[in-house]
Amino acid sequence: MKAAYLYKLVSFVDWPPGSLPPPGAPVNLCVVGDDPFGATLDQVAQNQQVNGRPLIVRRMATVSKSSGCHVLYITGSKRQSIASALQSVKGAPSLTITDGTEARGSVVQFVVREGRVRFTVDVTIAAQNGLTISAKLLSLALSVRDGPTS
Repeated sequence: MKAAYLYKLVSFVDWPPGSLPPPGAPVNLCVVGDDPFGATLDQVAQNQQVNGRPLIVRRMATVSKSSGCHVLYITGSKRQSIASALQSVKGAPSLTITDGTEARGSVVQFVVREGRVRFTVDVTIAAQNGLTISAKLLSLALSVRDGPTS
């Protein structure tokens, strides 16, 4: 279910001008840390487009602002913690996604409530990353955080 959410969330986000690659070049969805999806995410992303650009899944142990990731699902690993990964891309035009609300610092946090995958959105962090989240996505969120970040 989370794999499908990763792709669907992208269509509700506007990136700053010039931050996405030219039409036809791929949008990179990066899984940073331990990959919980395996081939499922590749199947979900196969033949998908983001604003006329193919969606490509990349897996990496660590991430930085120069990694070229437009969407980051960060799980953490022995090589880079979630907090370290989020700090390393802070302010970059990337949609950052983590599991659990204790992973402060990401734009979207997946949470499980009553057996269902839901999500929260931090619009302050989205704005710091230059992203605009659609009102429709915000209306579907379990909660929306809009205020100072620590």
